[in-house]
Amino acid sequence: MSQKTDSAGQKIHPLGNRLVVEALEDESKTVSGIVIPDTASKEKPQKGKVMAVGPGKLSDDGKRLPMSVKEGDTILFTKYGPTEVKIDGKEILILDESDVLAVLE
Repeated sequence: MSQKTDSAGQKIHPLGNRLVVEALEDESKTVSGIVIPDTASKEKPQKGKVMAVGPGKLSDDGKRLPMSVKEGDTILFTKYGPTEVKIDGKEILILDESDVLAVLE
C-alpha cells in the first residue's frame, strides 16, 4: 500500500481498491490551432497521475487481489467515477480501480 503526503504533512492512505489521483489537464487544439475549452469535452475520459494505491480488494475467499495500477502510472478514467477532495487547497481525486479505463505508456 502506498500513500500520498500533502504539503501540510497529512498522509492519505487509500483503502481497498481505491486510488489517489492528481488530474492532468489536457488542452485540446484543432489542426488550425483553435483551442477547445475543457467544457466542450466533459463526456470524455479524464487523465491523471496515480499518487497512491490501496492494498487491493478482498476476494470472496478472503484473499487480497493485487491492483492493476501502481503509483506513478498515468491513467484514463471515467469522468463521473472519482470523488473530488480538496486537501490544503489542492484538489485530488479518489476513485475505485474499476473506474480506470486504461494505463498510458
